[in-house]
Amino acid sequence: MAAGAYDRRFDSGRICLDLVATAAGPSGACERLAGPAALTEWLVAAGLVPRGTPLAGVDGSWVARFRQLRAGLARLLAAELAGARDDPALDRVNALAAGPPPGLRAVRAEGGALTRTLNAPPACEELLAAVARDCVDLLTDPASRAALRRCAGESCRRLYLDTSRGRRRRWCSSEVCGNRERVARHRRRAAALADGR
Repeated sequence: MAAGAYDRRFDSGRICLDLVATAAGPSGACERLAGPAALTEWLVAAGLVPRGTPLAGVDGSWVARFRQLRAGLARLLAAELAGARDDPALDRVNALAAGPPPGLRAVRAEGGALTRTLNAPPACEELLAAVARDCVDLLTDPASRAALRRCAGESCRRLYLDTSRGRRRRWCSSEVCGNRERVARHRRRAAALADGR
């Protein structure tokens, strides 16, 4: 899979986890919120704003604020997974979650179907509030919190919700990390067989 396609995956199960996944990873993956254009693309792809929403106000300050939220979410979620506390990160997420999210409304499209739009171009604070609320919802819902996992892939540390039947999912994506692990296992076996000859 091309790096660009991997960078834009939204398969963690929550928007807050998808934001955390945009950070440069331990494998040296690049920063996915590299500037205003990348943040704008992420906001639309994540479903925080409907396609076609004017986002002319997105600038470097937005990028910095989303990166700060991302860092706080990562610390908070890692602490929760470890059974520890990170109250400063929790306080920051709670403060952002207390803000109003963007105002939504339904409008008729050309074919008559209802589509979602925003009342006005969103402010940065409103979009930060939406992501922070998603994290609060995740951590305060016992079923969702119990499904929170970290990918077991060797070069991946993404967080995801394990919604599999037996709650035995090991990878954030079977198609990406799971496939990498299966290929690596196959290569190790093939190398071991070749060494044994």
